[in-house]
Amino acid sequence: MRVLIAGARGQLAMEFQRRLEGDASFQVTALGREELDVSDAAAVDGAVSLHRPAVVLNCSAYNLVDRAEEDDGPAFRINAEGVRNLATSCRRRGALLVHYSTDYVFDGTKEDFYTEEDASCPLNKYGESKLAGERLLREETEDFLLFRVSWVFGQGTQNFLYKLSEWAKRNAVLKVVGDQVSVPTYTEDVVEATLSALKKGVRGMYHLTNSGYASRYEVARYYLEGLGLSNLLLPVTSDHFPTPAKRPYFTAMSNAGISRALDRDLPDWRDAVDRFIKRMEKR
Repeated sequence: MRVLIAGARGQLAMEFQRRLEGDASFQVTALGREELDVSDAAAVDGAVSLHRPAVVLNCSAYNLVDRAEEDDGPAFRINAEGVRNLATSCRRRGALLVHYSTDYVFDGTKEDFYTEEDASCPLNKYGESKLAGERLLREETEDFLLFRVSWVFGQGTQNFLYKLSEWAKRNAVLKVVGDQVSVPTYTEDVVEATLSALKKGVRGMYHLTNSGYASRYEVARYYLEGLGLSNLLLPVTSDHFPTPAKRPYFTAMSNAGISRALDRDLPDWRDAVDRFIKRMEKR
């Protein structure tokens, strides 16, 4: 199977490359922003035409949430227009597009797990740009897999656990918000679920997360204890760290839909964090 990965430098894309390396059943081409700017329609069409993939994995994303609040142009170019460009080219070439969205399409007021049937209402420009990408995807092609993910962590520096590790090196006492709740989701599990979905011929939109839910504070405490660190963690409210972009309170998504489609449960977030720690220790 020929696979084209857009956004090759991101943590999810790197996990796909690691997982598929040496797998003779896949022929993978991974292009970073320098090789493929998804907001350039001509460049996207040229890349899809040249590499003739059966599947395009769109791992490109603009995820600077606060910066998007001040200037949303780059967010909409990559998260919305870029998705439309990929979807159009995939439709023309008969390729399946796999795209990843976010729990930030919700406003966090439901006070229960969000399902695929729930109405979306983002609180910030980043969420708006990702929701626009979802809509453009549906408008351009019917042959797609759309996965909403949340609090993704894995290899790389653009995730909460990496930043937490860096903070812990410099500070004996850490303050972490306790009023933002979602589902930490490991790139390793996102990749395995995606590959299973491809093998089963699954199509449509699904919430793809690890199981369970937790606050930022709970995640931080579990992670640092797993590392054997003795930093003191103090829970605070989001008001303690004012940011340009408003964050939703509770955006935990139910993964029941994708679990049924794949006929298997996804691991709990704590199990995912444990595996991530063990992998880090081997490096």
